[in-house]
Amino acid sequence: MKIRVACICALLLVGMAAAQSTQAPDAAAPPSSASSSPSSAASTRPTLTIPVGTQIPLTLKQAISTKTAKNGDPVYAEVAFPYVVDERIVIPTGTYIQGKVERVQRGGHVKGRAEVLIHFTSMIYPNGYTVMLGASVENTPGSEKTSMKDSEGTIREDSDAGKKAKEAAGGAATGAVIGAIASGAKGAGIGAGIGGAAGVAVGMLSRGADVRLEPGSSIEMEIQREVTVDASRISSRREVVVRND
Repeated sequence: MKIRVACICALLLVGMAAAQSTQAPDAAAPPSSASSSPSSAASTRPTLTIPVGTQIPLTLKQAISTKTAKNGDPVYAEVAFPYVVDERIVIPTGTYIQGKVERVQRGGHVKGRAEVLIHFTSMIYPNGYTVMLGASVENTPGSEKTSMKDSEGTIREDSDAGKKAKEAAGGAATGAVIGAIASGAKGAGIGAGIGGAAGVAVGMLSRGADVRLEPGSSIEMEIQREVTVDASRISSRREVVVRND
């Protein structure tokens, strides 16, 4: 009899434990689908697109000269006028633009003009948000003696052939005056020839003019690859850090 009662009690305990296990929540169950992951939240952020061909005016922050520049040298500029899309400032004034010198060539002694190729690689907003760029120089309205050589953005010094011809003519005139004083008309002709030859020699020994862009020079940057920016991270105001030392 005692054995039968013990068996019944054991069966009741097993049944109660099984009922409790079916009612308890599963601790290993995955979280509710209502919670969003960081990646899904990032994918829903609003974005703005800067299309290929967009031209943005810049102000150069340091001097660039083919006399001293080297391949790989950094270039620093600043946005001079805001770029707006759908009444929204996408690139505010004061945004920093960073680039580098891709190629530099000095003017030759006889031929070949000075050239420099600059590409822009990144854009840093006033709040620190950084976007990678693919951009080049479209125009250099801040420099009167340079022009654009090609669509890659190569800046080329204007030809100084007229200057060298003027130097040769000046040498010939000086030689003629000296020859005339020394030996009359015949000496003038000889002196002119010698002076002209000297002027040509000086021109061949001297290099062509260098490309030089002064700090504050105006440059037009052209976007070569479509740029996508996070609209939630764009700020048109500079952040001021106040320290209490």
